[in-house]
Amino acid sequence: MVAGAQQTVTVGRQVRVAWPVIVVMVVASLLGFTCSAFAESLDEEIDRLKADVADLSQALYQLEEDVLYPVDTQVAVFLTLRNREGLNLDSVELYLNETPVASHLYTDQERDSLKQGGVQRLYIGNLPHGAHQLKAVLTARSAKERFVRREATHQFRKRPGESRIQMTLDAAAPDYEPVVSFQEWK
Repeated sequence: MVAGAQQTVTVGRQVRVAWPVIVVMVVASLLGFTCSAFAESLDEEIDRLKADVADLSQALYQLEEDVLYPVDTQVAVFLTLRNREGLNLDSVELYLNETPVASHLYTDQERDSLKQGGVQRLYIGNLPHGAHQLKAVLTARSAKERFVRREATHQFRKRPGESRIQMTLDAAAPDYEPVVSFQEWK
């Protein structure tokens, strides 16, 4: 046989099929099966890796929280509204031991969330054990559309373990004067 010549056979009704075409078709079908099986195993591996990354991300977040905010020295300050119609909150500034630690300007959506009973975490940080002073400065509009600015201070003693302080704003009728109160959660 001469190099480059094709071998042919007669199949059925005198149809001539080239051997290289048959070989290519068989190899292609095997590769297609192998590729789809490989693709499925690759998809499963990718899904497993995504799950591993999500687990590691959660573990890293928890480790970061534990390192940055150890429970023994952790202090968190939360804000709530008692009378939800008496105040239209504009801003809050928070100071710990005369050092500014948080400030927030409120959007309409955030005001609505607080008026619906939401609780906002204003600050989380670390403090050594002992006596400390928390000061809050708030600006708001009362129900009588008067702009008001209030400062309130709270003396507290940081003890071992997590400390949580709730700052509640109230403005009762008829004068709607803002009152700030603090409560330490046990």
